[in-house]
Amino acid sequence: MDRNLAINLVRVTEAAALGASRYLGRGDKNIADQAAVDGMRKMFDTIDIDGVVVIGEGEMDEAPMLYIGESIGSCCKGAIKVDIAVDPLDGTNCVAKGLPNAIAVVALAPKGCLLNAPDMYMDKIAVGPKAKGVVNLDNSVIENLKILSEVLNKSMDDLTVTMLDRERHEKLIRECRNAGVRIKLFNEGDIGAAMATCFEHTGIDMMIGIGGAPEGVLAAAAIKCMGGDFQGRLVPNDEERKRCIDMGIDPDKLLTMEDLVKGNEVYFAATGITEGDFLKGVVYKGNKTVQTHSVVMRSETGTIRFIETIHKLDKKPSYAK
Repeated sequence: MDRNLAINLVRVTEAAALGASRYLGRGDKNIADQAAVDGMRKMFDTIDIDGVVVIGEGEMDEAPMLYIGESIGSCCKGAIKVDIAVDPLDGTNCVAKGLPNAIAVVALAPKGCLLNAPDMYMDKIAVGPKAKGVVNLDNSVIENLKILSEVLNKSMDDLTVTMLDRERHEKLIRECRNAGVRIKLFNEGDIGAAMATCFEHTGIDMMIGIGGAPEGVLAAAAIKCMGGDFQGRLVPNDEERKRCIDMGIDPDKLLTMEDLVKGNEVYFAATGITEGDFLKGVVYKGNKTVQTHSVVMRSETGTIRFIETIHKLDKKPSYAK
């Protein structure tokens, strides 16, 4: 695929971040999310691709834009056919309450390479490059921690594990505490939390626990670009289990990185909306000038670029609203 797609994807996540950031701390997560969707969708129309949304804002009858199955891009003759996964605002409450770690996210791969994950829960484990191929979701927590301790050359009490702060994780939290590891809980944004395992400066060694399945695919796309590892298994209720079977998905299968994101032509981009562990938030500098901080990755080359952009809103009227 054309490597210039990388910078175009950053423009997409920047547009979403600029839209959502207008509503920082205003208490309305829905309007912030809609602004992110509007910005992202509008920018997609300028990109020379023939794309289909495989992970988006919901089914056609649930979302007016960026719905699953929607055609995306200029779709001109000869445009490359791609799968697109989006989360225009990962961390809606973070924006509404002015809390950290909200990001806008896009992943892109050749047609048929991104799992069309149903909107349900997924049990997940994510680690960085040094632990690739050594941990397993089917291991006990203590088994994985012992493996991590050995491959990272860290004592157990130097390891840091992160997971969503949810009642369903009480057993996981207790097991981690009993093992003596450090725990960092978060309230929203498990795409960014999974990615943090691949950046040593975050101090996060492993993410575990149950979160959204669509977010799992997006996290896997990012981690594949960074050389880390990700596994998941769907956690459906009875109705969702039937839906999985109807979609041809084995609800009990351990989903490896290759199941979630096939091949080695994956692009991933994210822009910070609020200040985060590895991306800065949108900063309004006055005089209609705004600064964004993004990351864009390409799995084929392993390139990871951090991009700081100064936007002149008086020259971008659509962003100034």
